[in-house]
Amino acid sequence: MSSQARGLQNFISDLRNAKSKEEETKRVDKELANIRKKFTAGGPKARKGEDGSNSTLSSYQRKKYVWKLVYIHVLGYDVDFGHEEVLALVRSDKYSEKQVGYAALSLLLRGDDPMMPKIEGVIRTDLTTPGVSAGKGAPTSDSAQSLALCSIANISGLEVIQSLHQDVQHILVSKSSTPNVKKKAALCLLRLIRTSPNVVSGREFAPHVAQLLQDRHLGVLTSAMSLLNGLASQQPAEYESLIPYVVHILGMLVLKKACAREYLYYRTPSPWLQIKLFKFLQLFPHAVIPPAENGTTTAEGGASASKAYISQLISVVSKILNETDVSDSINKSNADHAILFESVNLIITWGGSGPVQLRDAAMKLLGKFISVREPNIRYLGLMTMAKLAQIEGSSEGIKKHQATVLVSLKDADISVRRRALDLLFVMCDTDNAERIVDELVAHLVLADAAIREEMVLKIAILAEKYATDLRWYVDTILKLISISGDHVSDAIWHRVVQIVTNHPQGDLQAYAAATLLVAASPRRCHETAVRVAAYVLGEFGFLIAERPGMSGEEQFRILHQHWATSDNKTRAILVSTYAKLANLYEECRPLVAPVFARSRNSVDVEIQQRATEYASMREAFSPEAVEDLLREMPPFEDRRQSALEQRLREKEGDDSAAVVKAARPSAAQRQRQAQSAAAAMAAEEAAMAAQQQAEEEEVDDAVNNHAETNGAAPQNSDDIDVVGIPKEIIPAMRKAFSNLCTSPSGVLFENELLQIGVKHEYVGAQGRISVFFGNLSRSPLKNFRAIVDEDDHLRMQKQGTQGLLDEEEGCTVAVRTQAKLLLLVEVAAPFDDAPAMRVMFETDDGVKHEYPLRLPIVATCFMEPVTLEPGAFMQRWKSLEGQDRECQEVVKAPPNAPPIDEEYMKRIAHIITDGLKFGRCQGCDPTPWTVSGAATFRTGAKDLNGNNINVGCLVRVEANPQAGAFRVTTRTLHPLCSKAVKNVALVSIKLA
Repeated sequence: MSSQARGLQNFISDLRNAKSKEEETKRVDKELANIRKKFTAGGPKARKGEDGSNSTLSSYQRKKYVWKLVYIHVLGYDVDFGHEEVLALVRSDKYSEKQVGYAALSLLLRGDDPMMPKIEGVIRTDLTTPGVSAGKGAPTSDSAQSLALCSIANISGLEVIQSLHQDVQHILVSKSSTPNVKKKAALCLLRLIRTSPNVVSGREFAPHVAQLLQDRHLGVLTSAMSLLNGLASQQPAEYESLIPYVVHILGMLVLKKACAREYLYYRTPSPWLQIKLFKFLQLFPHAVIPPAENGTTTAEGGASASKAYISQLISVVSKILNETDVSDSINKSNADHAILFESVNLIITWGGSGPVQLRDAAMKLLGKFISVREPNIRYLGLMTMAKLAQIEGSSEGIKKHQATVLVSLKDADISVRRRALDLLFVMCDTDNAERIVDELVAHLVLADAAIREEMVLKIAILAEKYATDLRWYVDTILKLISISGDHVSDAIWHRVVQIVTNHPQGDLQAYAAATLLVAASPRRCHETAVRVAAYVLGEFGFLIAERPGMSGEEQFRILHQHWATSDNKTRAILVSTYAKLANLYEECRPLVAPVFARSRNSVDVEIQQRATEYASMREAFSPEAVEDLLREMPPFEDRRQSALEQRLREKEGDDSAAVVKAARPSAAQRQRQAQSAAAAMAAEEAAMAAQQQAEEEEVDDAVNNHAETNGAAPQNSDDIDVVGIPKEIIPAMRKAFSNLCTSPSGVLFENELLQIGVKHEYVGAQGRISVFFGNLSRSPLKNFRAIVDEDDHLRMQKQGTQGLLDEEEGCTVAVRTQAKLLLLVEVAAPFDDAPAMRVMFETDDGVKHEYPLRLPIVATCFMEPVTLEPGAFMQRWKSLEGQDRECQEVVKAPPNAPPIDEEYMKRIAHIITDGLKFGRCQGCDPTPWTVSGAATFRTGAKDLNGNNINVGCLVRVEANPQAGAFRVTTRTLHPLCSKAVKNVALVSIKLA
């Protein structure tokens, strides 16, 4: 081409000599116009070929102009014509023309081109028609097929793939195909499956791949392995049966050195093929497991025959490990070490189930590599050893090389230093943590800025992970701040605050407060130290206030000396700390007041708002409320992944050895978690026991007081003829009442004498309640009376069985019959208690019974659901803030309740919507552990305009799965509504 297409050479020279982009574009446009003119010479009446090309062009001209179009396209200019001429070249019988045509076809045409159906026919002809070429310059079948396969691989488009992939597969597995064509077909099919993975069925195609793996031509094997790795990475299980073939090829190359001369690379048999073979085996960590060394014997017959390749594979890996060494030839050394590191990666893939001797040999060899002078080998050795260290049982072997790794931490190459840091991070455990962390902290002083941030992050993670004494962890973070404070991110000092807050056991909080006060004492200290000191002293400074030189006034003085040099973020933290100090120490209030006064005019909105709110807090709220607002923060939520681990994952990716190590909890962490869980469980059990005892006493007092109020003697009184409710059925009675508050019917009370059932329904402010009294005894119940107290907030009409409502005579309830009471009620005002009902009767033996009960008529019965948009809900929620409008309480899930998960939250949502009659406000909940609802409390009372008075109600239930608790918050315009909704929600959640 260089000797003939002189016009092309001149065109390229003109473009290279262009002095500006505009001059180049002008020259390209001129050439495109000339080519277009040549292709359409003669006009519509000119003689055209069957493919629409200009048949008057000579072969030389057509090739020259098409090459120019290709070059212009490569430069980035749009070329949208000349496709007919390309097709004419592809149809040609001359190899030189067909070569140009296929090159242009691969670059200029897309899969959705209108001419593609014609081109597909030409390509299929070249793929499938046996070539013959006898004439001079005519292509052989081999070359024509190769050109067609290359073109298919480079043309994008699903239609092309679906049309031609079967032809490509047929050529690949055909016995008549030459090695060169098989290589091209394998790589072409690999490109097709990357674009459309479903074109090949693994189960059907695996036998054909097995046939290819038995080919003696190493070029075919290399291409077939590229295809196999692409297929197996998508469907590993379908190609597991090919492992014996792969191991056999490895054995031939490594053990017998069976390799054609042209595939020897510095006396190494086909290193690229070996690497591909090892990469395939790494996809099957469980299928290629060496025989266990635990004394068990393998089965005979078919099972042992099917696994016979394992011993051969062990021999291959062992030979590579034992015979690979550093060579004087760089090329040979690179090839040998590429194979070596892939074999070590295979050992890593096997994990702890692989042969121990291979792991030890790999560790020994890597230990030698990390001490050589060649930086590339040292880099690979450090990186691979970090992966090997993740295998259980490898830690002791790696610790032997700790000194060598520390030397690599001072290497001139930063990439080697990073890998050494990773390896130190991975090899760290409880035994050597303090030494490694101290070495890293000492090296941090000399480390350059490019690696400091990474070192600080990993030191912080190690110090937290392996700290047997959390005071050492606090000291380590303070060293990091003093040495490299600019690289200590907010996530690191936030984590210090979380750990100190969440571990009240021992003297950690007092130690942290005292240590940080000393650290903040110098006038020049890093701003990060000021932030963490301000927060911790605000929370736990009171623990050291009695020590000499650490009073509240002294804490304020030390912190405030940094005010002038601090940024707005630090000042906001200091303002909150000052408020807490002023709340605890009278002597600090005159010192804090001027600071708040000046900060009210701050240009920073956050500082301005905090100072204004803290300054006016004592005027707006009672001293008890201020005390509650400014008390120390509760423990932080224990997340499964800390912010530091998440940051490390973002920087290095999920596959990093350091990320895998950080995600695995250490023994020290598990011990701390167990201690915290035990302490939390003990406190929780004590709180639950106290709460349960208080509730039982409250119910007993209510029942007894109610009985006394209505003239019935309690069970332990001297009047043994009057029997009240037995204490043993009070829990069941409480549960029955709670169920009826959210369900339309059920049993309210039951013992061996009497069963009381309730059925109630409500519309707006009105309700219809039916109460059934069933006689379960073997004798009639005489003088049976049901007295319902009437309250101001309920207008009530009563109807019942004759004599049932008569307080003097009563009625008689025969055996296995019922008395009925019908109540028609209308609510007149908000309320938070249920109406009382006394049931009295006598048995045949003259014993009088009196049962004080409560009817399940609660405020939520008169709710009407409301559906709000998220914006409207949050606007109303904020507008209802205030001590009188909000009720909030935390309730623990029952001890026998299942873990709080999404199913549990669905039951909570069902309680809110169906039980409490609230409308679920979708989109308002920030997390899956929150349920929000809205409703209107309907009353029959009228305002001055004659309209019914209604009360808007909002409720939010927030779950804490780790603590197994729920926080119920209700906000309404009326305090009694807030309290009533909260009480019903609490008892319903306990029964969920």
